[in-house]
Amino acid sequence: MLNVAGPLEPYHRLARTPAHRWWRTVLGTLFIVAGGVVTAIGVFLAGATVAAITGRPVGADGVPSFGARADLALAFLTVAALLPVVLMAARWIQCRPAGTLSSVTGRLRLRWLLTCLPIAGAAIALFLGAGAALDTATGEDGGLTGSLAGWGPFAASALVLLLVVPPQVAAEEYLTRGWLLQGLGAWCRGPWLPIAFQAVVFAALHGWGTPWGFADLVVFGLVTGWLTVRTGGLEAAIALHLANNLLGSLLGAAFGDLGVDQTAADMPWRYVLIDLPVLLGYAGVIAWLARRRGVATRTVAAADLELPVSGPARIPALNG
Repeated sequence: MLNVAGPLEPYHRLARTPAHRWWRTVLGTLFIVAGGVVTAIGVFLAGATVAAITGRPVGADGVPSFGARADLALAFLTVAALLPVVLMAARWIQCRPAGTLSSVTGRLRLRWLLTCLPIAGAAIALFLGAGAALDTATGEDGGLTGSLAGWGPFAASALVLLLVVPPQVAAEEYLTRGWLLQGLGAWCRGPWLPIAFQAVVFAALHGWGTPWGFADLVVFGLVTGWLTVRTGGLEAAIALHLANNLLGSLLGAAFGDLGVDQTAADMPWRYVLIDLPVLLGYAGVIAWLARRRGVATRTVAAADLELPVSGPARIPALNG
């Protein structure tokens, strides 16, 4: 039975279940950090060991390597390995359905995700196109001035990227817009402190880079954090993050540039001026579309469910 007369909880409050205790979030965070370190070392050692056994040459970092394409895949998979760790922390330590990290419905809403993806793709394409036009107009080096890699190498790189970028993006979103936002949200009635906190952590995890690049990552985290709360789930944030990483990486692959030595934190100031209106425009369109389509933004409070919080049942969601 469901008591729909009780309060409706937004996304950032989904970790505040009857089982919630302050130490569960702290312990879960330590578990994620430890699990991340172990999995990162494991992925690195596995790749280096296989490369050494098969007699691959030593790369620029002094470790046997299968080449830039494989190094890129390993770097992305190292991040992707965090995803199951985050889900286990929610399920085992916070004693709640892991699906509540996805959305207020207790699952990832694939139809809504597929709705957001083309909008995100258009936004990132606009950003990349405007950036290239600005580089051409100002004579700046955007890093993509070499010769094209050719269809064969590009196709191989594109296949690798299509396999490793989505889980890498999902891991980052479930960690920041999911675990961190909800973890702090369990103590905060309003969403803005959790949104700001996860945005700063998200930027810091990409390295400090340039002040402009760091600020742009913070803004990205603020916008996607707000969208997550506003739409009741991670789908809009995943779509934008996926479009950004995938299209940007594919563009680099077209020119044979698959290096992982630079991140978004190294973004120059001229790109930030373009990115800000693109991010705000995407947020506006998605928020409007979510309201128009009646996307669920709140769910019945866990305390009002006559079901175990750690049980397999999906949390019913209602429009807020």
